[in-house]
Amino acid sequence: MKREEKEQIVAEVAEKVGRAQSLFLTDFTGVTVEQANELRREFRKNGVEYTVTKNTFLRKALESVAGYDGLDDYLHGPTAVAFGYDDPIAPAKVIKKFFDKAERPKLKVAVIEHQVFDGKRLDEIAKLPGRKEIMASIIGGIQAPASGIVGVLNAVPRDLVNVIDQIARSKAEVQAV
Repeated sequence: MKREEKEQIVAEVAEKVGRAQSLFLTDFTGVTVEQANELRREFRKNGVEYTVTKNTFLRKALESVAGYDGLDDYLHGPTAVAFGYDDPIAPAKVIKKFFDKAERPKLKVAVIEHQVFDGKRLDEIAKLPGRKEIMASIIGGIQAPASGIVGVLNAVPRDLVNVIDQIARSKAEVQAV
């Protein structure tokens, strides 16, 4: 491979690292082709890019992007990277689901918004709410007061109608007597 090709690969990986909100470095040893394809499909469904990268290319790419120091200890053996762009927790959820089923891949390290988490903390990370869950809770929190206001505003005319109905019934009873 020529030097220009290597530099281009490093630049592409650095661009992905710069765009990503999270990186998950996995050891894919023992993963079959079928399992790898299934894992890639799950990642794609969740908006995660998953690629196998040479450690030297990844190391140089991480050096060129600020905030990714201290990952050299994890760059050994076969390494695949899951880039979480929109939802930083989505890769953890996919890896955890896959790990529970296939016991592979092994998570080496996770970097979420420039914070480094050891791979042993996968369970904790996967339990964090993802972007969709956070958005749903925010929208639910916004909707609750609005639906309460609607209920109060609807209660006034309803109560007025009930009062008028009661008056009409009492007048009808008085006239019947």
